[in-house]
Amino acid sequence: MGQNALRNPAPISIYLAFGFGFAVLATIAGAVSWWFTRYGFDGDALRIDSGVLMRRSRRVRMDRLQAVDVNRPLVGRLLGVAELRMEVAGGSKSEAPLKYLSLDDATRLRAELLARAAGIDAETPEAPERMVAEVPLRRLVWSTLLSGGFVLGVLLITAMLVALALVPSQARAGILAPMLPGLLAAGYALWTQLGRNFGFTLAESPDGYRIRKGLLDMQHQTVPPGRIQGVLIRQPLLWRARGWAEVHVDVAGYAGASAENATRTSTLLPVAPLAEAMEIVRQVLAGVDPSSVELHPAPQRSRWLRPIQWSRLAYGAGDKIVVVRDGRFTRRLTVVPHAKTQSVRVTQGPIQRRLRLATAYVDTTPGPVNAIIRHRPPEEAFQFVEDQAERARLARKTDIPEQWMVQHASRVSQGNTDGDVHKDASNE
Repeated sequence: MGQNALRNPAPISIYLAFGFGFAVLATIAGAVSWWFTRYGFDGDALRIDSGVLMRRSRRVRMDRLQAVDVNRPLVGRLLGVAELRMEVAGGSKSEAPLKYLSLDDATRLRAELLARAAGIDAETPEAPERMVAEVPLRRLVWSTLLSGGFVLGVLLITAMLVALALVPSQARAGILAPMLPGLLAAGYALWTQLGRNFGFTLAESPDGYRIRKGLLDMQHQTVPPGRIQGVLIRQPLLWRARGWAEVHVDVAGYAGASAENATRTSTLLPVAPLAEAMEIVRQVLAGVDPSSVELHPAPQRSRWLRPIQWSRLAYGAGDKIVVVRDGRFTRRLTVVPHAKTQSVRVTQGPIQRRLRLATAYVDTTPGPVNAIIRHRPPEEAFQFVEDQAERARLARKTDIPEQWMVQHASRVSQGNTDGDVHKDASNE
């Protein structure tokens, strides 16, 4: 029977029918789930009830709210709906995503959530914004073509095509299979840099930095004020000729350790001139300039462990930040504010012990920013850890966490006060 099935495969119409039936069932299940989802405010928390057979009630406390993002997948854009994602402190994933609301309702609910989290009137309109940076399409395309993943994929495909032209026709089938990794690498780089960051804009507002991007799935993300734990300025090899760099951040409250989630939430600027990127970093760090911190190079014996990039290894500690420089082909500058330091530690491998070297770590929330001070003399590494722990302790005492929309709330309050005074005067 099995041999007959292989000789006489089922018509393609059967597979199409199964696929269509599955799509219909998935659509019905999604519609039923949406129909039974209800939300509303219960005191100082947003309550979300969902589920058909097994009901589930979740509450998102306003004092734990870290971020509120509006996402519009391709199908949602066609239907005019959006998804609201809420991130809370200590969560392991997006807490209680609301799928789906109309775009107007999602925008209105987002503004109300931010207002309640700031402790101001829930009817306060969305805060105004100021455009900070916009990535032109031409620059984004060139940055994609010059990315390492895309170039590697193109080289692999080119090598395979040359091999196909040189080998006999009987051997070509065995060469086509190794082309798949090259196609995947090129396609992933194309989508990650170009597809996700299409139409990228960065704006500043009282509720944080607002990011809008996406070709198929549009994402409206807000990087909250005071939640940025670290900054990474990254400059790939092929970008340096054009003077470009990208900026990534660790944001408290953005949960999930997957690479996809990290890429989605960590990019503050996908590509920009280095001077523009550094200026935005200074704004994020409340005026602190990383280039003003004196850096201390690694000892020459570290070249046995980092023969190419040992001369790039350096670090420094200023009054408010720790700066770490590394990378030869892809240059990296990592910045961590003292107040955001969560832990410090020292490690020493067997080869490091032979060379009298050690590595110090400044840990923040999970994300792309990793402040690793590699290959220092052990006494220097341990002294740095002790000093950094003290700097972090003192910085947390004076650090005042920023609240959602504080500046906007004060302006609105002042405006209402002025309006009341004017009305009373007119009545008199």
